[in-house]
Amino acid sequence: MSQAKPAAAPKRKTATLTESSGNKSLEMPVMDGTIGPSVIDIRKLYAETGYFTYDPGFTSTGSCESKITYIDGDEGVLLHRGYAIEELAEHSDFMEVAYLLLNGELPTLEEKKKFEHSITYHTMVHEQLSTFYRGFRRDAHPMAVMCGVVGALSAFYHDSLDINDPHQRMIASFRLIAKMPTIAAMAYKYSMGQPFMYPKNKLSYAENFLRMTFGVPAEEYEINPVLAKAMDRIFILHADHEQNASTSTVRLAGSSGANPFACIAAGIASLWGPAHGGANEAVLSMLRQIGDKKNIPEYVKRSKDKNDTFRLMGFGHRVYKNYDPRAQVMRKTCHEVLGELGVRHEPLLDLAMELERIALEDEYFVSKKLYPNVDFYSGIILRAMGFPTSMFTVLFAIARTVGWIAQWREMIEDPSQKIGRPRQLYTGYTRRPYKPVQQRG
Repeated sequence: MSQAKPAAAPKRKTATLTESSGNKSLEMPVMDGTIGPSVIDIRKLYAETGYFTYDPGFTSTGSCESKITYIDGDEGVLLHRGYAIEELAEHSDFMEVAYLLLNGELPTLEEKKKFEHSITYHTMVHEQLSTFYRGFRRDAHPMAVMCGVVGALSAFYHDSLDINDPHQRMIASFRLIAKMPTIAAMAYKYSMGQPFMYPKNKLSYAENFLRMTFGVPAEEYEINPVLAKAMDRIFILHADHEQNASTSTVRLAGSSGANPFACIAAGIASLWGPAHGGANEAVLSMLRQIGDKKNIPEYVKRSKDKNDTFRLMGFGHRVYKNYDPRAQVMRKTCHEVLGELGVRHEPLLDLAMELERIALEDEYFVSKKLYPNVDFYSGIILRAMGFPTSMFTVLFAIARTVGWIAQWREMIEDPSQKIGRPRQLYTGYTRRPYKPVQQRG
């Protein structure tokens, strides 16, 4: 009896790169993710061909393998560990999402209670940090303060700096998530000349932040559940967004073995850039420039003119070519907050709502899918809640800290990770002889 032959192994997918002269070629493996586009593994490209790739901004380069966040910009999809952002924002809270990002699964009731307890009891900061704040000018930008204070945490918490110790990594993670709202609220209070407010363990993450920011020792702070829920949703919607500039900065800093506090401070510095974390602040600046509802048609017309430098901020998104899934949740939250606070007729916010209405009905914006994005609505919400525009990016940093930490931990635990070292296309001088100063002319 003849034996059946074993089934042939599926052929591995490859891509071949061939120089036009035909002298050099390289067969490279094609790697598939669970969803999303496949990638070509070019790790051996230079060693075997002498060539690098050229990709300014790394927009066509996969810098790592990750299981945390997936984005499909064409379809308007954002998943955290497989869960749609819309569902998480509607049914979850920030602490549960933080646990999910860090651990890969939604927590059980007991796991959630333990996690919340761990975060709550790390919310206070070292008392000497209050002296550190006094080294800044009162009018210093809160993001400048955040960069300095978060980086300084490594000088206060020496027992969680060893990145090779899983327990120390966990403690550093808890400390950063827990202390970021405290540090941010202190930055606000310092700029206002008001006393710092200590955290209260009985309050939720968002409630605690609002109280530390807007409360005063002279009277009891009353929690508004609508505003607390809105703040919690803002944190959820900004928690992680794959390999953006600040997250890539955290990973790059971490690849050198830098301590976690230094890595997160680097992320804050990257987030501070107006092209990244300052978009919702730019929305408010744009609204002030428009000034009045009667001016909207003129500015909408200008935004369609390619030769005009004016742009409508908060519309469309670099990644999302269809719609920003976070914006739909934020829009609902925005209208809830405005209704709760009774500020529908506050001029700037009234202007924003009219601009939203016109843009959603304008054929030009609809055809190009230039819908209001998450920054458009978050700026309006934060303005209505009483935050100065200088604090907008700070709130972004509070939320994104958990994503940065999840990405940092994933990188540290990845056996294939190595120190980041991008290459370059050099276009400067070739070697030339040095001339003494007397011979230069």
